[in-house]
Amino acid sequence: MSDLKARFEKAVAESKQLPEKPDNQTLLAIYGLYKQATEGEPTGKRPGFTDMVGRMKFDAWAAIKDKSSDEAMQEYIDLIESLR
Repeated sequence: MSDLKARFEKAVAESKQLPEKPDNQTLLAIYGLYKQATEGEPTGKRPGFTDMVGRMKFDAWAAIKDKSSDEAMQEYIDLIESLR
């Protein structure tokens, strides 16, 4: 396992033990970076306006669709470290 992947997995575990819950924008950023790092570009249709949470999550992911998996992992790690 690469060093980056190991640090990413550690950051994922640490994200569940943050001292306080991040605001919604930060949570969306965490979600988008995680999805981009683990799955790549967004798939499927954008949820409709009746699913606001799903739509916001999809948009957060789609906003960073051009980042590589490694870039997304590193940004995720940096973001989680900044919240600790």
